Amino acid sequence: MPVITMRNGPLEHVVIDGDPDLSPLVFLHGGLGCLAAWGRFPAQLAAATGRRALVYSRHGHGGSGPDPLPRTVRYMHEHAHEVLPELLDALGMRRPVLVGHSDGASMALLHASAHPVRAVVGMGPHLYFEEENRRGIENARASYAAGPLARKLAMVHDDPRGVFDRWSGVWLSPAFRDWSIEDELDVTAPVLAIQGDADEYGTLAQVDAVERAVDGPFVRLVPEGCDHYPHLVRPGLVVDAVRAFLADPAAPSAHTAHTAHTDRIPSAGAGR
Repeated sequence: MPVITMRNGPLEHVVIDGDPDLSPLVFLHGGLGCLAAWGRFPAQLAAATGRRALVYSRHGHGGSGPDPLPRTVRYMHEHAHEVLPELLDALGMRRPVLVGHSDGASMALLHASAHPVRAVVGMGPHLYFEEENRRGIENARASYAAGPLARKLAMVHDDPRGVFDRWSGVWLSPAFRDWSIEDELDVTAPVLAIQGDADEYGTLAQVDAVERAVDGPFVRLVPEGCDHYPHLVRPGLVVDAVRAFLADPAAPSAHTAHTAHTDRIPSAGAGR
């Protein structure tokens, strides 16, 4: 896997070829995710849109170097405003389309509030802490202790225990109960927000909060019966919606309707 040396250590990454005249897709994974955990979705979306794509693992995730920073309640801010700009500059990627999942969607919105981007696609975004976060993470802790989640994370991370403990530890800490980025967002780029109506880590009120933070075109997609991983459960729907959104962000999308089909593709691991 190609590695790029950053100020805080090496990052594994893959760049998928596409039209250099189009803004590149940049994928920001979730709290338990990494490059491999995206599965085939980045390649599918790159092929459908004709765009280059950057997929990478943050420090401490996948095969990247260890996380050199203490995990604080501002870890998403630190990546959005410090690491991501450094990475994009090093790879010569300008005005990207940020495709974020979970924590990565929050990072994408934070970055778009302070840096030029073509658009943001946020899947399962978090704008503030809610009770569903706590319940979802406590269920994940039980799954990790029982073995299934630990085995999934071991398939895609060099340090699966560290990934899980850093993520669950900060989200379940008392300091995180008051966490919110609502008042810090000022997004003028077009935003497509995607969240399943059965998301185990948050309610649709998070999507409402995203809409309040957006001054430009806004589209929401709520797949019926879909959990926290719409790009894995409904990849065809998500790819079609993103392609239509990037073609004309201001146009209403037929894919904003609730749907109940399933076309799950296999994934190497969890990617919250």
